[in-house]
Amino acid sequence: MIIAAVGLAVIALAGLLAPLIVAVTGAPAPELRDTSSLSTSFGVASGPSSAHWFGVDQLGRDVFSRTFYGTRVSVVVAVSATAITSLLGVTLGLIAGYRGGWVDAIVSRLIEAVLVIPYLLLAVGIAVACSTEAGCFAGTVKPGVPLVVLVISIASWPAVARIVRAQTLTIRESDFIVAARLSGASERRILMTEVLPNLWGPIAVLMVVLIPQVILAETALSFLGAGVPAATASWGGMIAEASSSFPNAWWCMLFPGMALLATVLASTILADGLRDRNGADTADRRGR
Repeated sequence: MIIAAVGLAVIALAGLLAPLIVAVTGAPAPELRDTSSLSTSFGVASGPSSAHWFGVDQLGRDVFSRTFYGTRVSVVVAVSATAITSLLGVTLGLIAGYRGGWVDAIVSRLIEAVLVIPYLLLAVGIAVACSTEAGCFAGTVKPGVPLVVLVISIASWPAVARIVRAQTLTIRESDFIVAARLSGASERRILMTEVLPNLWGPIAVLMVVLIPQVILAETALSFLGAGVPAATASWGGMIAEASSSFPNAWWCMLFPGMALLATVLASTILADGLRDRNGADTADRRGR
């Protein structure tokens, strides 16, 4: 689990420092098209060389720099979408689980309404509707990373809300919650000082579990042409562009694909480790 956490930290750091890494290594900018680097015999992408460590794609763009800049996009999307999804899902799930009654009924029906819609269908529909230059909501939502974050957050929060609601339903019947009510503590105080602290373990696990899901969702949207614009380097976009020339230009798909695989694998291992530790801690508290 520690190795996975370190691996994720290294990947996130590589994404944040992508401009510096590209500059230090002397690699071309990700959007620069160097037609002279293309294969002179066939006019197609050329493989790894001393000038281009990961080769170049069909347009003469350096795969090394585009892979690192794609890491930057994935990190930004993963952190932003996970934070928004967790905030929305935890807030609604916490209120619904503690309040119960008509509040719980409304939130539960809303969760079910969003969950029955196919994830990718909803995401692609919203992305395509807002992909015009005018955007959506009077131009406040336009194509790019913010749109991808919004789409993924809308499609992801119900799963978080449902889990938090179920956990809250169990906690609210605990003796310490009853004691807090009898002592005259306000509902807000009980939620913030009694219920929420006991949910930090499951919430932390949920946030880590969301990271690979968000990254894969961004990759899928970009692959389908409804994600990050083609001018912006992203793993999904690179894999989509490379699919037409694979396996002849295997390097165009290999390096972004390996970066995606490493990130998802490290996130999954970390999530499994946190889930097991949280389960062990819960069992230990119950045993006491």
